[in-house]
Amino acid sequence: MTAELFEKMAQSIIDGDPEAAVALAGEAVAAGIDPLKAITEGFVIGVNQVGEAFACGDAFLPELVMAGEAMKAAVTALEPEMERRGSERQMLGKVVLATVEGDIHEIGKSLVGTMLSASGFQVYDLGVDVSAAKIIDKVRQVNANIVAMSALLTTTMVKQREVIESLEQAGLRQTVKVMVGGAPVTREWVQKIGADGYSEDAIGAVNVAKSLMQAG
Repeated sequence: MTAELFEKMAQSIIDGDPEAAVALAGEAVAAGIDPLKAITEGFVIGVNQVGEAFACGDAFLPELVMAGEAMKAAVTALEPEMERRGSERQMLGKVVLATVEGDIHEIGKSLVGTMLSASGFQVYDLGVDVSAAKIIDKVRQVNANIVAMSALLTTTMVKQREVIESLEQAGLRQTVKVMVGGAPVTREWVQKIGADGYSEDAIGAVNVAKSLMQAG
């Protein structure tokens, strides 16, 4: 019975159906299933499947966005039960996420945030057009492990370098890994500015973040 419920949970994410995901989360709570188990053995399986399909070109951006929304809805629905049980999800790390100053592109960055959250990262999304100073303040405030920055314009890419320089000046660069992304970002640019990782899409970003945390 539980296995069947977990399969339905995974399917609700694959279908990108937040209402079904929330209803199944409610069923799990009513059945006394550990909410952490529901996330890791049910919903996350669906996220992983959509991610793999996207990486292979069998799923596309809208499906990834919808899967992310369904996952977010499921986790939100299970949070009260997790708090009641005192079972915190094991957090893989803290990520400060932002689109850099002068750039107002939202979708890619939000998708990365949703996927990182769904995969077990604590994400602090500062939004778009965020200054280096604001990013530094947040890193200090939450003791972040990773800074993830998006830029979709060649004119705003330079702000990624500015943030890295600001982290160095603030004495934080040794303790924080830096990920960058966005359409104009290349591996050469990543090396040039001294970032630690780069991804072309949201699923790749999760893998990069995990490997950066393991690298310590």
